[in-house]
Amino acid sequence: MKTEYLDRIRCDRLRNRVTGAAEAASWIKDGMTVGMSGFTRAGDVKLVPAALAERARREPLKITLLTGASLGNDTDKLLTEAGLLSRRMPFQVDPVLRAAINRGEVMYIDQHLSETVEQLRSRHIKPVDVAVVEAVAITESGAIVPTTSVGNSASFAILADKVIVEINLAQPTGLEGLHDIWIPKKRPMREPIPIMSVEQRAGTPWIEIPPEKIAAIVITDQPDSTSSVLPPDEDTAAIAGHLVRFFEDEILKGRLTSSLLPLQAGIGSIANAVLAGFVHSPFQHLTMYSEVLQDSTFDLFDAGKLEFASGSSITLSPEKSAQVFRDFARYRDRLVLRPQEVSNHPEVLRRLGIIAINTALEADIYGNVNSTHVAGTHMMNGIGGSGDFARNAYLSVFATKSTAKGGKVSSIVPMVTHVDHSEHDVDIIVTELGLADLRGLAPRERAGVIIERCVAEPYKTMLHAYVEEARQRGGQTPHVLEKAFSWHQRWRETGSMLAED
Repeated sequence: MKTEYLDRIRCDRLRNRVTGAAEAASWIKDGMTVGMSGFTRAGDVKLVPAALAERARREPLKITLLTGASLGNDTDKLLTEAGLLSRRMPFQVDPVLRAAINRGEVMYIDQHLSETVEQLRSRHIKPVDVAVVEAVAITESGAIVPTTSVGNSASFAILADKVIVEINLAQPTGLEGLHDIWIPKKRPMREPIPIMSVEQRAGTPWIEIPPEKIAAIVITDQPDSTSSVLPPDEDTAAIAGHLVRFFEDEILKGRLTSSLLPLQAGIGSIANAVLAGFVHSPFQHLTMYSEVLQDSTFDLFDAGKLEFASGSSITLSPEKSAQVFRDFARYRDRLVLRPQEVSNHPEVLRRLGIIAINTALEADIYGNVNSTHVAGTHMMNGIGGSGDFARNAYLSVFATKSTAKGGKVSSIVPMVTHVDHSEHDVDIIVTELGLADLRGLAPRERAGVIIERCVAEPYKTMLHAYVEEARQRGGQTPHVLEKAFSWHQRWRETGSMLAED
């Protein structure tokens, strides 16, 4: 065993448990529920999933796979193609897995990210048999030091019968001390979460489990997959500009200060680009209480705008990853990574007063938002943590470009085909064309504001006509039921939502 392995495995009695990935994976049997670390490509295990896929090609092997969020290194693709997955939760982004889900070959449970381990802890779902967790190191007492994400790793390791640890030498030891592992107690005698500010810590910097639960240790040397977010463009810059002006007005009205309130941004190109637009804003001394710390987090640090950021993972583009980890000591004391049930917990979000910025797949004229299903049937990725934040935020913002598919699809429709966030949880809808502030508005008023400020022509004219007809039929929330999904039907039949006339 090389010296660097010994530096990472500090519990003497665990050093004899180092083994190959195939032998470690042999602890996982057909029909088991497996919890794997990983949250939006960060801190995911690398070798054991590949060994499982290889076994599944040779012998009957099906598992239920639970993670924090999406996995990197094409792991979901690999497991899907090997036929290993019978059930998957709570989030994914892989096109191959997505297709299998939509064919009904993999049973997918789309969940609010704060709820998965709550259901495990309450035994609402089958328990985790084996947890597979990536680590920077194992401490002298046998505790696990996570890498670039926490996600659900801590609870998986605590609740599982057996734990497999992948020590990743590609992950820097400078990550040690970054994490804050605090786990809620069982109901009904649960204490309040002791987090009163973004930077406050409540737990330990490692995952404490009995060392005897660690069945195997695998040594890896493979970096995380980098993110594939696109750089800001003209439209996302316009969206950011609308939000900056909105927040400036909120400051003038005395509802916010120049430091705003803690920011949250969902994953993906639009939310990341919108937050990056704050680099050139007048706001100062910002904080972040979010899930994924993306490129924009470190852009704001570098611009002197951001004071502190709390999240559950760090997921960066190739260029930003190289820059950040080359000079990680400069950021380390201004970061903390938490379990996702804490980063996304309604209690903390309400207490801190989060400004949540998430992305809509589509929204309707009354402010309902679809984040997950294309045409109401085909899963894209999942709701992720957007629902956790939207329901409990001080301000809940949903951003989207006004059109998609080269203008053939409007992102604002008469009625969304699937509701992830109801009108009751949506305060602001913003596109590159403008911003609709929906606070204090009845449904009929919301429709007018959204159409006028957020919708591109000719869809704006089409929606005005729809609303006029709907209002003639009456109702608190007027609709023409036989036409509510006519745009989606036309898109399915012709490839465009545009009416022929």
